[in-house]
Amino acid sequence: MPITTLSRWRSTGALAIAAGVVVALAGCAAGANAGTGSGSGSSVDGTVTIGAASNGAAKETTLTVAEDEKLHDALPSDVKKSGELVIGIGALPSGFPPLAYTGDDQKTLTGAEPDLGRLVAAKLGLDAQVKNSTWDNLFVGIDSGSVDVGFSNVTDTEQRKEKYDFASYREDNLAFQVLKSSDWTFDGDPSVLAGKTVAVGSGTNQEKILLEWKDQLEAAGKTLTVKYYPDTNSTKLALDSGKIDASFGPNPSIAYQNTQSAGSANPTKTAGTYSGAGGSLQGLIAATTKKDNGLVEPVQKAINELIEDGTYAKWLQAYNLSNEAVQQSEINPPGLPLDNS
Repeated sequence: MPITTLSRWRSTGALAIAAGVVVALAGCAAGANAGTGSGSGSSVDGTVTIGAASNGAAKETTLTVAEDEKLHDALPSDVKKSGELVIGIGALPSGFPPLAYTGDDQKTLTGAEPDLGRLVAAKLGLDAQVKNSTWDNLFVGIDSGSVDVGFSNVTDTEQRKEKYDFASYREDNLAFQVLKSSDWTFDGDPSVLAGKTVAVGSGTNQEKILLEWKDQLEAAGKTLTVKYYPDTNSTKLALDSGKIDASFGPNPSIAYQNTQSAGSANPTKTAGTYSGAGGSLQGLIAATTKKDNGLVEPVQKAINELIEDGTYAKWLQAYNLSNEAVQQSEINPPGLPLDNS
């Protein structure tokens, strides 16, 4: 799974901004699998530990989920007979904190994505079996039936809906990161970027959006300076020294960096978010199942029950991702159009 760019079609690749940190953080084990045993953070009694072995990326929280027997009974017969929900994660080789990576115990597949999968499995009365693979092999697993559902920061797109069903569970957002001492905020109006210097990753979706704003400002006689740095550490040093006013990147990565910088001399914060789909559509991250296999509706209903009982909010809060909350999960909501580039 390439993790060098954020594309509107391949949201998991968006998290390169954290890739330089994950090796030191996690030391991802190739081929890592985690079920409901000691390495998974969940158990058959509905107890799920959020943020297990997360090395500070999340506030470790133990939650108990009540099984919904009606949803269990509505499962496809093969899944119900197996007693397991096989959850696919496309996080090899390096992982992408805080969403999915090998934890500081060198064996637990931790992160917001596998944790939500475990919560959904508990709601469905199933034993969670989490399988880690490369990004491409995640979809091979769904296609072949060796994976029941993908929880791997997959963006809902119209093209993907030709082969897969989706149950949305998180907004797909970009974010501006600033020093905590800054009073600058972004509310979606690019005019506030006039006179600012902003760092962005080359070749990414966020670069495309930022350069469009730069052109708009220049047409109005205003300036926006765009800077490029080779890695996360260089960008952070530029922010600390005042060489840039903000950096623009994937919201989960920014949230992770904010958490990691909290005790440092120069803590950071999020100054505002923006849809990864642009101004006309809110991008969505969704659980991914094989089309028409009968699983998407129980998964969607399980997510909505987790939203209604407050478990979902606790899950997001543990990972500092509350600003990506959705009010409800939807089956196959409008996705990024086929003509998006």
